[in-house]
Amino acid sequence: MIVYDLVCDGSHRFEAWFGSSGDFDDQKARGLLECPFCGSAQIEKAVMAPAVPAKSNQRAERASLANDDPMARLLQLQRQFEAQSEYVGDRFAEEARAIHSSGVLRSVHGEATAEEVKSLREEGVPLLPLPFRPRARSDA
Repeated sequence: MIVYDLVCDGSHRFEAWFGSSGDFDDQKARGLLECPFCGSAQIEKAVMAPAVPAKSNQRAERASLANDDPMARLLQLQRQFEAQSEYVGDRFAEEARAIHSSGVLRSVHGEATAEEVKSLREEGVPLLPLPFRPRARSDA
């Protein structure tokens, strides 16, 4: 995998991952690239700084997040989030409403149907979808 910084003709800068260096050219030629901000198909590679490895005789204390394995980083974030949040299962919509109306903040996560999510948003209850399935879930 290779990551490129890309820029559209509207000067929006974003990054995208490709399977190989030739994949960018192939996808661009087929019109498959699009700016996530404005939808422009006029996409070019932006100037990027080269990755310079640390000296081999020096060990880095903590690897840069940019160099971490994305899946390992997501798992780390998931564990951290779940340790600081209460799993409420299918009662998520009910708990989110109770938290919102009480004004007492607490972090919860669980499952909600598409209809429940729509209703919560219409009521002004702040919520975010998780980029992973909760590990506490019985069928996970």
